[in-house]
Amino acid sequence: MAVPGGMNLTKLAGPILIIMILGMMILPLPPIVLDLLFTFNIALAMIVLLVSLYTTKPLEFSVFPTVLLVTTLLRLSLNVASSRVVLLEGHTGADAAGKVIEAFGHFLVGGNYAVGITVFIILVIINFVVITKGAGRIAEVSARFTLDAMPGKQMAIDADLNAGLIGEEEARKRRAIISQEADFFGSMDGASKFVRGDAVAGILIMLINIIGGLAVGVLQHNLDFATAANNYTLLTIGDGLVAQIPALVISTAAGIVVSRVSTDEDLSQQLLGQMFNQPLVLYITATILGVMGMIPGMPHFAFLMLAAILSGAAYYIEQRARQPEVLEVPIPVQASAEPVEVSWNDVMPVDTLGLEVGYRLIPLVDRAQDGELLRRIRGIRKKFAHEMGFVVPAVHIRDNLELKPNGYRLTLKGVEMGHGEAYVGMYLAINPGRVMGTLAGTPTRDPAFGLPAVWIEAELREQAQTFGYTVVDASTVIATHLSNIIQSHSAELLGREEVQQLLEHLAKESPKLVEDLVPKQLSLSTLHRVLQNMLEEGVHIRDMRTIIETLAEHAPRTQNVDELASLVRVALGRAIIQQIYPGTDELQVISLDPGLESLLLQATQTSGGEGAGLEPGLAENLLAQAQNVAQNQEQLGLPAVLLVQAPLRGLMSRFLRRAVPQLKVISHAEVPDSKTIRVTAVLGGRE
Repeated sequence: MAVPGGMNLTKLAGPILIIMILGMMILPLPPIVLDLLFTFNIALAMIVLLVSLYTTKPLEFSVFPTVLLVTTLLRLSLNVASSRVVLLEGHTGADAAGKVIEAFGHFLVGGNYAVGITVFIILVIINFVVITKGAGRIAEVSARFTLDAMPGKQMAIDADLNAGLIGEEEARKRRAIISQEADFFGSMDGASKFVRGDAVAGILIMLINIIGGLAVGVLQHNLDFATAANNYTLLTIGDGLVAQIPALVISTAAGIVVSRVSTDEDLSQQLLGQMFNQPLVLYITATILGVMGMIPGMPHFAFLMLAAILSGAAYYIEQRARQPEVLEVPIPVQASAEPVEVSWNDVMPVDTLGLEVGYRLIPLVDRAQDGELLRRIRGIRKKFAHEMGFVVPAVHIRDNLELKPNGYRLTLKGVEMGHGEAYVGMYLAINPGRVMGTLAGTPTRDPAFGLPAVWIEAELREQAQTFGYTVVDASTVIATHLSNIIQSHSAELLGREEVQQLLEHLAKESPKLVEDLVPKQLSLSTLHRVLQNMLEEGVHIRDMRTIIETLAEHAPRTQNVDELASLVRVALGRAIIQQIYPGTDELQVISLDPGLESLLLQATQTSGGEGAGLEPGLAENLLAQAQNVAQNQEQLGLPAVLLVQAPLRGLMSRFLRRAVPQLKVISHAEVPDSKTIRVTAVLGGRE
């Protein structure tokens, strides 16, 4: 709803409500208005309670701390307004402050102010000592545990994002939820102090009203002491009860919200599903009640009736659980009597990418159940295509009874590239190197990166995140392992068929560019090898237009794959540097010792550009230094990058690739002019 001038009325609701509540403390209110406001307060408390009962996750009611403050302020404002009326008009009778206060003073406590004071004090004690104190403690502990678990949850989100299981938008949404959880429980811890203060204020207001009412009635209105005590005390007790009962309701709602465990079920479903789904428990309880009901002097009817109800409920649950499931039995296919001749159809092609699973992992890949792992694999392939520039072949999934029940195996062109075990319903807690405790479970190692880990039960997930572990489920373990293999073997996954598809895709926008290069100037096989060369060194091929234009420019002069790849790298220099150093203008790199670099340049020129062999001792020393320097760079949080002269880049890259795969080798020609270089380590010097 909008008003002239473009102002939204919903934005005025909050300020108007707060101003009205504060105005109630100052402006006198007639009894009829007090009746309406007290009734509204009771209705508001019931709404808050019911919303908390049907909330499945605490963050679904994230406004609750603010609601707690507003309702507390509303009750105190009503107390002030009603106290004014009680003291001014209490001498006229029990209905001086409205019908609601009169009803609570007479109907609930029978017109006996001694009973009323006792009931009021009991309600305050229950609210203050039991419910509010317990809810505040839960909120305090939850806030602390939520803050402690934030690093582990953030790392789990980053792991899912890197594995392609979620997108950037989903990652931002999950990070926001983690931050909101910490804010919510922290706010609830503080908001519980409002209720505690409200209870203390209720007692003080009651005492002040009773004493003030006696003074006003006896001294100003000449009432006898007994009449004044009866009138003012009953009005004060009614006023206190009509405020404390909604306060107790809202405190109960606060306790329900903060003590809930996040599930997809509301409170009713959790209670019925977890407390009353065990027939044996109900049978034992019914037996105990039945025995107690037969003891002489006990109320037989109540005990025996409840025992019969529990027995009937247990029998019903037991019979319902025994109902057989209707299974569809497939009709067996009659085998052909005549033997079939062998044909080329019997030759099964080798799967480019394959995933074999044990029988306990089948639910993860079952299409009928929309297995979680299937969705994750689709996400991995989509993320890889977005980052690297081509679509990897589909992953062929099959069960393998030769594997362990929880085992799986990943294959590339029929060759096993990785294997591991995963447990459906359990979580893998990975130790990133800085954890605050140990977990009960099955020790193992993360199959993708070899980090120490432990398989834990689902109920230990929150504890593991609090300790700083990165916690992932079984499907994420397999998907991350698969993603790692795809990334590390991307060059092998780019076949000629994929290159042809790349060209056809580019030809839709630039047909002449593709037509002039392949096959007129460059064969498909040469282009294929150039692209594989790029992928082997982790360089994406998304910018196919620049790649094709560079090859078209230099293909008439040379057909050498390594030389063409080097020229393409120079053309993609900005993209390569951005991929390694995102968002920084200073490149912190490793350089070669000037003497060694000069020696290698001379050897390369002597050998005609084909590279030169290194003396074995020098080569071994160089590899050892490269490993140490790369580890030091990673520990400092810097990318491990070696900067060399252009003629040496290919030689050093091939030499270091197997022993130090994390060390990237770039040339000076690939660095844009806008970037500055700072050498942080030197490779090849004397130790």
